Amino acid sequence: MLEELFNLVKGSAQETVVNNPDVPNDQNDEIVAEATNTVASGLRNMVAGGGLQNILSLFGNNTSGNQQQQGSSSLLSNPIVNMMVGHFAGKLMSKFNLGGAQANNVANNLIPSVISNLVNKTNDPNNSNFSIESLLNSITGGASNQVVQQEQQNGNSGFNISDLIGQFTGGGNTQQSGGGGLMDIVSQLAGGAQAQQAKNGGGGLMDLIKGFMQK
Repeated sequence: MLEELFNLVKGSAQETVVNNPDVPNDQNDEIVAEATNTVASGLRNMVAGGGLQNILSLFGNNTSGNQQQQGSSSLLSNPIVNMMVGHFAGKLMSKFNLGGAQANNVANNLIPSVISNLVNKTNDPNNSNFSIESLLNSITGGASNQVVQQEQQNGNSGFNISDLIGQFTGGGNTQQSGGGGLMDIVSQLAGGAQAQQAKNGGGGLMDLIKGFMQK
């Protein structure tokens, strides 16, 4: 899923980064990698901090064909996206020496566009490369698959990650989680994300992303 995210960022960066005269051409790939890291780490850190509901609400807002109302510009008001924009702009200034105005312009355009495209693709049943299941599984190091298996073993035979979106956004039954409730699931996924944080600490995640630049 990380490589798919990298390619999505790369596609979204054509106008914002590649064709941007404020961005030196020899830094294009590095900036795309940094943006990928910002999005992946931001989502993972949110889950690790117990913010699964915020992630699922972000993706759940678009499951009813509301993408027109939830476009790139409106995503700037989302606290998760806003956090990523600020982090990425800071990296552009400190690591790539872009000026404040230029960095903010790139971040404000690229990050919401990536998130908008990511939400669209994960909610597209015809796109097998992206799904909320594979995204959460990547973020949590497989913990989301374990949650699904446990719920199914505990009698909730039809349970899947989409049910969590329904529960958090009011479309499901929050009391039917067989493993002890919704908060237990949040805690389990947070633990998985925290383990991934420790595993990928010290630049490990960025090293993986940079490996995609060679392909």
